[in-house]
Amino acid sequence: MGFNRSKMTRLEHIGIAVKDLEAGNQLYQQLLGTAPYKLEAVASEGVLTSFFKAGQSKIELLEATSDDSPVAKFIEKRGEGIHHIAFEVADIRAEMKRLAAAGFQLLSNEPKPGAGNKLVCFVHPKSANGVLVELCQEIVR
Repeated sequence: MGFNRSKMTRLEHIGIAVKDLEAGNQLYQQLLGTAPYKLEAVASEGVLTSFFKAGQSKIELLEATSDDSPVAKFIEKRGEGIHHIAFEVADIRAEMKRLAAAGFQLLSNEPKPGAGNKLVCFVHPKSANGVLVELCQEIVR
């Protein structure tokens, strides 16, 4: 039985929810031996983020900017820790269509702007063995 091959090109980053971004930055700076290379607010997700290089991939720390943001709810329910895993895709809309057709539950019908000049879409953890999966595509300008 054949299947369509994924167009996910690489692990882009791992998102880690933190209560305090400054404290998280200090901890990961000590752990990785390097400072974050970028800080960014993502209003659509209600978070402040920082990014660290980790080999070919990145670590994204996420601090909620409001009590009703998805990250705040995550921390309230599960505590700090791995929030999501993100994969780079060449064509986010095609990948969303492929995953929806395969039975995955997407959290939005259209990609939205995310951190790092990317379009993003999330796959519900219930359809990915309890893991929130992010698809991300570089926005070409």
